Amino acid sequence: MLIGYARVSTDDQETAIQESALKQAGCEKIFPEIASGGRWDRPQLARALDHLRVGDVLVVWKLDRLSRSLKDLLTIMERIDQLGAGFCSLTEAIDTTTPAGRMMMQMVGSFAEFERAMIRERTKAGMESARKQGRVGGRRPKLEIRQQQEIVVMVMTGQKTAAEAARLFKVHPATVSRLLALQSGSAKN
Repeated sequence: MLIGYARVSTDDQETAIQESALKQAGCEKIFPEIASGGRWDRPQLARALDHLRVGDVLVVWKLDRLSRSLKDLLTIMERIDQLGAGFCSLTEAIDTTTPAGRMMMQMVGSFAEFERAMIRERTKAGMESARKQGRVGGRRPKLEIRQQQEIVVMVMTGQKTAAEAARLFKVHPATVSRLLALQSGSAKN
């Protein structure tokens, strides 16, 4: 069975052209949707994937109608493959039910993996450079040193409970617990 998925990003757009092409391609069921391609929660896509059975083919008019994110696209492709189904993009002539189509998707996957590795390398190099310049990565501490000391004193002297101190300084109770654990760890040394 050929199952179609048509998507537009905004309410002022229509899926009519896509649906027409999908019907012409032989799709028996079509799931139209209005949602950004970058969103993870696309109910009609989920319904289309849930409809797939072994031997079925999910058909889209164009690859970017399925997803704008390469990572998301590969995740969807993996799910389709696990279901024993195929995928076909009418515009790009990608059809994973053929050996050439499977090779094409593997090449896309290889490029995506290469891209992710390059991003990791650039990020690592950028962080290393920043460290050499004296900058430290990560989020800035929510509490100043003085505030951290104040919390420890309040809780250790029994003026406030850990939960009360957390509410007073508008931090998560786990933050207070970490401060107390650090304090008791340094007191042992």
